Amino acid sequence: MRVSTVLPVRDWRACGPAAQAAEEDGYDSVQSNELRHDPFAPLAFAALATERVALATSVAIAFPRSPMIVANHAWDLARHSNGRFVMGLGSQVKAHNERRFSVPWIAPAARMGEYVQALHAIWRTWETGAKLDFKGRHYNFSLMTPEFSPGPQGLKMIPVAMAAVGPVMLKTAARVADSVRLHGFATRKYLEEVVRPMLRAELTAAGKEFSAFEITGGGFIATGPNAAAVHEATEKVRYRVAFYGSTPAYRPVFDIHGIGDLGVRLNEKVREGKWAEMSKLVSDDVLELFVARAPYDGIAEAIHQRFGGVVDTVTLEFLPTDSAATRRRVIESVQCIPHSFTGFQTETW
Repeated sequence: MRVSTVLPVRDWRACGPAAQAAEEDGYDSVQSNELRHDPFAPLAFAALATERVALATSVAIAFPRSPMIVANHAWDLARHSNGRFVMGLGSQVKAHNERRFSVPWIAPAARMGEYVQALHAIWRTWETGAKLDFKGRHYNFSLMTPEFSPGPQGLKMIPVAMAAVGPVMLKTAARVADSVRLHGFATRKYLEEVVRPMLRAELTAAGKEFSAFEITGGGFIATGPNAAAVHEATEKVRYRVAFYGSTPAYRPVFDIHGIGDLGVRLNEKVREGKWAEMSKLVSDDVLELFVARAPYDGIAEAIHQRFGGVVDTVTLEFLPTDSAATRRRVIESVQCIPHSFTGFQTETW
């Protein structure tokens, strides 16, 4: 299994050293999140400080940005990392698009699919010099002069990872992208019975190999050096399960376990503004469906039980007080878990 970690995006000066340390620890990839800060700049510092580790936005929000702007960010990061960059994209939800970013919410899955196709067309023009002539329903690109083209860089097509929750977005990711980044609110049963069969069918229809398609995320991990640390991490996950479970769009995950009524009750707490009471509704039995939890010495086995054979990459974090030897030992133990992903086979130029 591949193991990733998150960069300290709030502090650019820390991103290079953190990425270098992650590479030395044996991580397969480092990622930057777009919550309070820009996701691209931290990866520039990480690219210059490392030689092996993959770099990914996880994820950059697509619709507020033109594909041309994102293509440029990705092209530069790929060049300066010698092809180690993965372009992670997400649509976000309607409220954030309309009220936080002030952009229209139109056919999100179809638009995301076209967005990725537009990126491919732009990158192909830059690499080969072919005329830019992309015509879609949502995006059109037909102007690219030598003054604005960064030119070829002799690397493979940049892999694209798409965040997906619902079936339409999952199918779109399989059709046009190279990887899917699943929401943490998922259970093994949901991944085995819904997500993976859906992805496999769509990949087969698109003539793509399942082994070349990366599946990232799809659950939570609670670990630490001792039982007290695991308990603290577990309670944070309990709140996250309650928070996400209150969203009607995520209710199918509860439904497959016959506990859809829990989602209804959680949503009622949100409507009443009783945020502090939500976690109390998530029992230990329900929590167990969503989280791999154990101290460091047992976390590899817990992750194997929870994620083994259904996802390829997990995100694993440590405490600041943990030694490098501890981090490396735990990372290596998780990497021994079998997975199906063998590497990206991106589009040809």
